[in-house]
Amino acid sequence: MISKPSPTECFVYITLPGAIAPVTAARFELNTNRSGVSIGRLVYGRSYLERPDAVPLDPIELPIASRTYETTALNGIFGALRDAGPDYWGRLVIERHVGQAPLGELDYLLHSPDDRAGALGFGFNQKPPAPMREFNRTLDLAKLQAIADAIVKDEELPPEADKAQAQELLLVGTSMGGARPKAVVEDDDGLWIAKFNRIDDKGNYARIEHTMLVLARACGLTTAESRITTIGGRDTLLVKRFDREKVANGYVRARMLSGLTLLRAEDSHRSRDKWSYILLAEELRRISAQPKKDATELFRRMCFNALISNTDDHPRNHAVIAKDQDWTLSPAYDLTPMAHISLEHRDLALVCGDAGRYANAENLLSQAARFLLSDNEAKDIVAAMRERVKTTWYEVARGQGVSEKDCERIAGAFAYPGFDLEKAG
Repeated sequence: MISKPSPTECFVYITLPGAIAPVTAARFELNTNRSGVSIGRLVYGRSYLERPDAVPLDPIELPIASRTYETTALNGIFGALRDAGPDYWGRLVIERHVGQAPLGELDYLLHSPDDRAGALGFGFNQKPPAPMREFNRTLDLAKLQAIADAIVKDEELPPEADKAQAQELLLVGTSMGGARPKAVVEDDDGLWIAKFNRIDDKGNYARIEHTMLVLARACGLTTAESRITTIGGRDTLLVKRFDREKVANGYVRARMLSGLTLLRAEDSHRSRDKWSYILLAEELRRISAQPKKDATELFRRMCFNALISNTDDHPRNHAVIAKDQDWTLSPAYDLTPMAHISLEHRDLALVCGDAGRYANAENLLSQAARFLLSDNEAKDIVAAMRERVKTTWYEVARGQGVSEKDCERIAGAFAYPGFDLEKAG
């Protein structure tokens, strides 16, 4: 198959606070200079700038102004736009759907579904398309699981799966993403992310992730709503979308920025020095309408990730949302325990204290003031959460249907001995 050249420009649409239909906000161009460097340029439309209800795509990097914004970071894609693009799974499905790989960054943005994360959209027409009204129902989960299995195995799609149905398997964006098969489904309460177990999984990760969300709520964290549904003997995790609110004639959207964008960082190890809970707390203090509350919540989330050995707590698994003008920390999502061999030292994905990424109580407490907490407040949070996780994780897991075998598989993740080690000397 002959590869088609990637497009170099598109319009950026946004669904404004309280609205259900998008408007055109900006024009984006992506070009390559003579040195092979990708350069992205964004200009807000004049009519958008004149709107009294206009909001910035990113309040820090792309404030409302009549100027041309330019970036060479992230292959020329502004962070706010990247957050509306597909995750690893979404890219895989797009490549299957389009029939070629690799694709350009604009290809991925333009081929993503209307119902991506946040409030942005992309297209070639100056006038945005009407918002999508129809979604897979939760009753369609068995069909979607079969399509997901075929994509995982790189097999032909089932006969009943046309291109439109395969396209519906594309999920939200990088901010709520990951590599696991997933789809957006709808019931009478609204939209959910359906996260499927892979056919090659060694455990029932749908039930394990649901258990972590239940345990996190018991530890005082604000998390996405979740539940397990079983179709044809296969468990699926349903996570309620917190960037959508169902109304009488559609869905109101919340804007969304990932932690990766807040930190002005990349996925690669080249910007790993920016991956930091402490820096993220400072960015929250700058952008959040409730900085004390959100900084405390982030500290709790950091402690919980350390106590369950969630070493996949990368910046894409943190986000802020804005349902109106104000930005706040999003509910927690993608909480997964990982049992490691080491009993003395485990690292989180983000720096969490003076000792770097070390998932250790003393290290977590070392920068408590940056989270707007006193020493005593921080110590109380760590002590209460440690006790709750240590004494209840197994009971919660079994209560949520996690098998004894899976409990044995993840047992070493919780409150590992190194969490309590004190610095020698």
